[in-house]
Amino acid sequence: EHPGLKAGGLTLFTAILWGGNSVSIKLGLSGVPPLALAGLRFLLGGLAVLAWAKIIRISLRLTPDERSAILKLVLIFIAQIYLLNAGTQWTLASRSTVFISIYPFFTAFFAHLFLPGDRLTRLKISGMALSFAGVVLIFGESFALNELQHLPGDLMVLVSGLLLGGRQVYTKRLTQNIHPGKVLLWQAGLSLPVFFVLSGLLEAQNGYRVDLKIAGAILYQGLVVAGFCFILLTSLLRRYRASKLAVFGFITPIFGVFLSNVLLGEGISAILLISLVFVAAGITIVNVES
Repeated sequence: EHPGLKAGGLTLFTAILWGGNSVSIKLGLSGVPPLALAGLRFLLGGLAVLAWAKIIRISLRLTPDERSAILKLVLIFIAQIYLLNAGTQWTLASRSTVFISIYPFFTAFFAHLFLPGDRLTRLKISGMALSFAGVVLIFGESFALNELQHLPGDLMVLVSGLLLGGRQVYTKRLTQNIHPGKVLLWQAGLSLPVFFVLSGLLEAQNGYRVDLKIAGAILYQGLVVAGFCFILLTSLLRRYRASKLAVFGFITPIFGVFLSNVLLGEGISAILLISLVFVAAGITIVNVES
């Protein structure tokens, strides 16, 4: 279906909340290494999803075919989350927000290839290009500072954005036959041992520190993003076009850069306001398409 006002508003709300994700990751990384941070995030998120599944009485038993499909999703998921966390450690939160927000392009591309009826059109491409121009304005301003030390982190987060776009389309396919709650719970549950085991092997020398800011950042990632946002967005993906929902993600870098300034002291300028106009116009164009 085409998302109406209610679905569009809910998707926009999740995109705004996602704007704080890279900022909270950056804050969390100041005391917890990337793999351990991912494990803690999805431990909390998995508990939130489990509570939701119990409330609405979802059967969590997997059939043999579902097990194979979920395992493929988990592999994509682990790689995507690790690249996001590790990449954010090597770049600025504002830049991480911009690069991860490239995922709607990959979502639309993969949806065009693998989801019947979810095709790219000239109008959709034009709207997405306009929104992307707003994202490029933010990125261009940062790149003009010639801060090439951030390049490795930028590239890691960019690849994470590609995997996120592919994961959204794959999740869309899975949730046609498997309840979203089951998908989310097994995705979190099966990834947890991997995150914690790899952390024990690769991050044993890292120091750990937890204060109120770091604890708040972990809770935000776990309960708000990995819990509430994942539940809501996965439920919406079951009913609406993946590319239509993905375009709302262009609002995420606007709030991400703003929060990076407020919470981390990273720079902000009038370019942000101009980019917001481009983003809003692009979202409008894509969603007036019949």
